[in-house]
Amino acid sequence: MPRRRKRPREERPAHRPTLRAKLRAAPREAPTPEPKRRSHAAAPFAVALLFVGLLLGTVTILVPLLLGFFLLWTGLTFLGTRMNPFSIGFYLTTKPSWTAIGVVFLSALLLWAVAYSYFVHGLGPILPHLRA
Repeated sequence: MPRRRKRPREERPAHRPTLRAKLRAAPREAPTPEPKRRSHAAAPFAVALLFVGLLLGTVTILVPLLLGFFLLWTGLTFLGTRMNPFSIGFYLTTKPSWTAIGVVFLSALLLWAVAYSYFVHGLGPILPHLRA
């Protein structure tokens, strides 16, 4: 059987690299660390509600009391999104930061303290236009 002679390079069909050769040839990039996605947006909102409760507490003591309960509920919801894998917001890409959760809880406690202080010192009525 006669031996085949190789054709010159110009006459050969184009060589297609296999998938394995492509993967080997590609340089591997170092994985970039994903930035932590934490939101601090709840903290200024809680502080704003604290000031609203301070101002409207002179009209009625119920305002800081109810705002305190609202902020407590919000803080517990935020805590659930950080710790409970069965909560709806656990798999969100942006979660509230621990600092924001702490500020929300602290604002709730301060609002309750303000409502109690306003009641004890007589700075605000329990209901509007009702002075004791």
